[in-house]
Amino acid sequence: MELELSTIHAQIKAIKETIFSDELDPYLLVSPCAYETAWLAMIPDTHQPSKPMFENCLNWVLINQNQHGFWGDTDSQGKTTIECLVATLACILALNRWKLGTLMIEKGLAFIHSSQAEKLLKEVIIIKDHCPRWFAIVFPAMVELVQEVDLKIELKQLLISDVFRKRQQILKTEQLVDAHDCPPLLSYLEALPSSHKIDEEVIVKNLCGAGSLFQSPSATASAFMSTGNEKCLSYLQSLAQRCPNGVPTTYPMDEELIKLWIINNVERLGLAEHFTSEIEHFLEQVYKSYNTSEELCTKPGSLVALQLHRDSLAFQLLRMHGYKVLPRSVCWFLYDEKIKNIIENNHEYFCSVMYNVLRATYVTFTGEYELQEAKSFSRKMLEKSILMGAGDAQMISFRKLIEHELGLPWMARLDHLEHRFWIEQNEANALWQGKTSSQRYSLNNLTFTQNYVFRQSIYKAELEELKRWSKDWGISDMGFGREKTTYCYFGIAASCSLPYDSDVRMFVAKSGILITVADDFYDTKGSLTELQTLTEAIRRWDGKVLSGEGRIIFDALDNVVSEMAMTYFKREGIDITNNLRDLWHETFQTWLIEATWIKTDYTPSMDEYIQVGMISIGAHTMVLPASCFLSPSLPSSKLRPVQYESITKMLMILDRFSNDIQSYKKEKDEGKVNSVLLYLENNSEVDMEESIAGLRKIVDKKKEELLEHVLMDGFTDLPKSCRQLHLSCFKVFQMFYNFSNKFDSDTEMVEDIKKAIYISPKIQPSNPPPLESKTKSPTIMKYHSGRSSKFYIKTSTLPMHQLSWTSSRISGNWKMTIPLKFNCCLV
Repeated sequence: MELELSTIHAQIKAIKETIFSDELDPYLLVSPCAYETAWLAMIPDTHQPSKPMFENCLNWVLINQNQHGFWGDTDSQGKTTIECLVATLACILALNRWKLGTLMIEKGLAFIHSSQAEKLLKEVIIIKDHCPRWFAIVFPAMVELVQEVDLKIELKQLLISDVFRKRQQILKTEQLVDAHDCPPLLSYLEALPSSHKIDEEVIVKNLCGAGSLFQSPSATASAFMSTGNEKCLSYLQSLAQRCPNGVPTTYPMDEELIKLWIINNVERLGLAEHFTSEIEHFLEQVYKSYNTSEELCTKPGSLVALQLHRDSLAFQLLRMHGYKVLPRSVCWFLYDEKIKNIIENNHEYFCSVMYNVLRATYVTFTGEYELQEAKSFSRKMLEKSILMGAGDAQMISFRKLIEHELGLPWMARLDHLEHRFWIEQNEANALWQGKTSSQRYSLNNLTFTQNYVFRQSIYKAELEELKRWSKDWGISDMGFGREKTTYCYFGIAASCSLPYDSDVRMFVAKSGILITVADDFYDTKGSLTELQTLTEAIRRWDGKVLSGEGRIIFDALDNVVSEMAMTYFKREGIDITNNLRDLWHETFQTWLIEATWIKTDYTPSMDEYIQVGMISIGAHTMVLPASCFLSPSLPSSKLRPVQYESITKMLMILDRFSNDIQSYKKEKDEGKVNSVLLYLENNSEVDMEESIAGLRKIVDKKKEELLEHVLMDGFTDLPKSCRQLHLSCFKVFQMFYNFSNKFDSDTEMVEDIKKAIYISPKIQPSNPPPLESKTKSPTIMKYHSGRSSKFYIKTSTLPMHQLSWTSSRISGNWKMTIPLKFNCCLV
């Protein structure tokens, strides 16, 4: 274990020195896009047209063909996508343009003709009955271009006719630049047919200040080859210089968004506790520049997606770290119907944006109706994307992520299992959707996996120790009620990160075990006399008069309280024994009251029930004593009963109602009192569903208030670590009681427990390169032999290939024409 920890620490140090370095160039973290890089590789040098202007881009194409013949990234399962089809065709064009890589071209064409490629087309066009807009524009053009240079492509007409038909429809109906199309048709300039005549004036008019055409390297490359525009050239030269080892999907990129994504994923993947100061340092910088003024909250056209993506991510991270940010900073799009229409009409393109808007709404506080509206809107767009975009490569990649977000409320998720989910999902490295592919960044999943497995080794050892404790003290052999040793430990371990040390986890788990056993004893086993005797023994803290189950419960409780008090005294020099005893006596007293209600057929008022039930649920009995062992710790004065902070009271009420909503049927059969049943009894005009809905409404409102008290300073003087433990406890209750009563089930939690403690994460193969590639750029060595030239490509990892390069001189500007007609052989 020490060796594993030292390895993790070494990797953490390396990440700090690279990713979190102030000198880091964010572009080094971004994975190249094969399609865009290939287009730069096609540009001839203006002074020597027989040579490529950007040799590094051509070199990248030469050394980045997959062993199966394709170029481009695979999905989160390591499978090829339709993105690979267009990337492969573009790379074939680039190699053929310079008469290089004959064998690579053949291998690439073999992939295009393979059953794998045919399956991709079938899934998108026939099975899923949905062809993405970008694919309908780009794929036919790439096929036509390859055919134009006399390379044979044979594709089944059934597979591609719909794609070509959709391309024709797009070309007929869409304007070159339309605010309702994202990205606009003109941003696909390289894929527009020659019959789609575009004046040079239109191209120049739509260039940005830096010379790009909608920040698209491929479109700008095409614009330069068509017009020779100096601004385009300047942009392309800047791009190639900034990204010498392959270019990204868009340029320039939002560097702040890249950094925000890094922080977001470090947290999602379970390493945040190792980068606390680095994360806070960067978020402070973001907050200083974070302007929520209304005039900066609207951007038209294609910039909407980028800004909304950044704003939603910044909002979520800043709020989660306690910064005061206004809902309008992420909800500005709701006030512009044109922007909402753009999003609705381009739901595929905005898929990842809406995904992050939805996640931003998780940190909604009381009365923030804008965020509620944003939540409803983003959910609707994501549901629409899943329904209509099932065949898109982007949707295939994001589908599992979206279904995860739509299916399980954030408040019912446990951190440890969330970390596993993201480790196993390679799509966590997708930054945003580009023109033909997702822009990705490179992070090594190995560190996150090793950290997860290291945690599991700790959790496994602690659980075994806890099981021995339960057996030694007779808890696991009581013969009645629920034996929940594993469940109790799983809940606290999976809900908190490792900074909560072993004492906290063990004390919470032992308290939960005792609460479960004692509650069952008071509900089903003990007579009223036995319960009164046990409660009095707890008050006096003297178990001599007890026997049987009552004595076992008392002795185990005395062991836990004594261990807590001794540990705290050693740390702080303060004796909290009486505080802990009083806290537990209060809890036992409420169990006696509830048992008396049952045995005497007494029905309390709702207020009376809540005052007793919020204590009998035992949430505070687990959270407050354990908080004494956090850093900074809970002051011992906060342990006194009846003087609970408002945040603790909210936790107690919320957990009681959450439990009641899922257990009312069982408790009705047992003759117990329950808030759902009381609400129904006190409101004769409502039925059971309305009674449950009424309580859910209270829970939904109160949990927003609880979240605000946890995240924001000023509501309580409890330390932040203690407030976070309150949130963790609530999330555990939500996990157990969100959709059903999982706590009482012997089977529903088995798989989650295995994933949390016993089974290592399953890592899918991924394509992103490491931060520093060990593969050297190929050196092109020229040997003169008359009019023809021979070139040899030599790298440290590739064998030497003899490739021919036929020189051709082009005077002035040269244009690449794309015929409208499809001339390839249809099978």
